[in-house]
Amino acid sequence: MHEPNKDEMESVLECQRSDFLKEGAVALKTRIDRLERVINLVKSGESMLIDAMSSDFGHRSTHQSLFTDIAGSIGPLRIAQKRMKEWTRPEKRKAGPFPLNLLGAKARVEYQPLGVVGLISPWNFPVNLTVAPLAGVLSAGNRCMIKPSEYTPATSEALVELFHAAFDQSEIAVVTGGPETGSTFSSLPFDHLLFTGATSVAYHVMRAAAENLVPVTLELGGKSPVIVGRSANLQKTTDSIMTGKMLNAGQICLAPDYVFVPRESIEQFVEASERSVSRMYPTLVDNPDYTSVVNQRHFDRLTGYVNEARERGTRVAEINPSNEDFGQQPHHKIPPTLVIDPPDDLQLMQDEIFGPILPVKSYGDVDESISEINRRPRPLGLYYYGDDSKEEKHVLSRTTSGGVTVNDVVMHVAQEDLPFGGIGPSGMGSYHGIDGFKRFSHAKAVFTQSRFNVAELAGLRPPYGKKLIGSARQQMR
Repeated sequence: MHEPNKDEMESVLECQRSDFLKEGAVALKTRIDRLERVINLVKSGESMLIDAMSSDFGHRSTHQSLFTDIAGSIGPLRIAQKRMKEWTRPEKRKAGPFPLNLLGAKARVEYQPLGVVGLISPWNFPVNLTVAPLAGVLSAGNRCMIKPSEYTPATSEALVELFHAAFDQSEIAVVTGGPETGSTFSSLPFDHLLFTGATSVAYHVMRAAAENLVPVTLELGGKSPVIVGRSANLQKTTDSIMTGKMLNAGQICLAPDYVFVPRESIEQFVEASERSVSRMYPTLVDNPDYTSVVNQRHFDRLTGYVNEARERGTRVAEINPSNEDFGQQPHHKIPPTLVIDPPDDLQLMQDEIFGPILPVKSYGDVDESISEINRRPRPLGLYYYGDDSKEEKHVLSRTTSGGVTVNDVVMHVAQEDLPFGGIGPSGMGSYHGIDGFKRFSHAKAVFTQSRFNVAELAGLRPPYGKKLIGSARQQMR
């Protein structure tokens, strides 16, 4: 894997910026064509990409990869193609204040491409989180430099090959390498930088981008909580929660990270969770639908969380429907594990878990849960289960998160017409759909004065007198 130096990366950036400026206004047909080429490279590379992801993870469900990374990448690109003409229309705004809005003056917002966008993508959905953001980047008319994760090297190499065949470097370039390459990439003078990854890394990315005053969008993570109301159907709830927690073995920035359950329902919740897992995954070790933890480092981190909980005397409920021996496996699979009422100083209650381990905390009154959520950093997602609309409104109005899904988990990210992003430590800025188009565009204000000399008629030019006073008083009404 070639790791380019700073000069090489700066050369690619300069090439893209130069070609962007030469191109001028980016035609709709050009934007549509670029999106189509991305769609075609994902389609043509389907098998290569799925195999690469499985290789990088040790084992990754091919069905999951097809749904989340292949189909999940193409959907946003198609939507951008269909709606781009609508998105790019200038927006009429009201001209003002008096008297500048008289006699035919007009105001509008035009959306211009920014230029060259840098994109740093993570390892957990290495195709989707590289390709899907291009819906906004390309529909807005930009060029793009991509830095995929070094933790999924086979997938990164496949992306290099596919993008190189479909695009000239002046349009889209893929840069591979480790942390040093990533650090250099973050310091390039892009017109915008999108980073998806860990909050701990985001500090360094934002600091590097600040050296060139590069605006950033940060898609991070955090501990996304679930509140299970007393009105919730427990079996349906655990079916949903365990589906979200076990998808990609919980290696999802929006995975439910800890669950609040009414104190009297803890045992029923554990039993319902066991039934949910048994139906979906009657076996785990050799089950092709169950993905492995990505590498030894993360496997050791996750098993360390569970070992610490056990050592501290916290109840651990491992869900292993066929009582399989995970010590003999060729990969890094971990059975879904519930940790009941863990003390807050356990490491699994401090870190984003990013694996199939789920702390379950009991509560007496829902306000206890709200208070605990609010004393933590604001999460990327929040989930509420129940049929009590008053309680639902109470939970949503008293908490702040990047987004919310009610009676399910994760699914708000799949709504392309909703903005996706975090708040505070869980992220900065949002994209998807029209919000992605606007994120990677410059909203340029345009005011067109009427052909009449409004300034003179209103007394806005010296020598000042009664006309100016009258205009000022009119504005102050």
